[in-house]
Amino acid sequence: MDDRGLALLRQLMSDVEGAPFPGSVQQELYAIWYEHAQNVAQETLEYLNTLDPDYGKDSAMPEVFS
Repeated sequence: MDDRGLALLRQLMSDVEGAPFPGSVQQELYAIWYEHAQNVAQETLEYLNTLDPDYGKDSAMPEVFS
């Protein structure tokens, strides 16, 4: 994985790890976090698609994940 992929993966994991519990924060703060996390997830998926354009929802999961 190149530097961009590693940075995207780290950011995505940081966002997921730092997810607020929906009932413990104000709705506006949760919405801001959620939008940011969705943007990073979308960017990560687009990046992964450039690395392996043949992989998609019709592809089978690798055996290791079954």
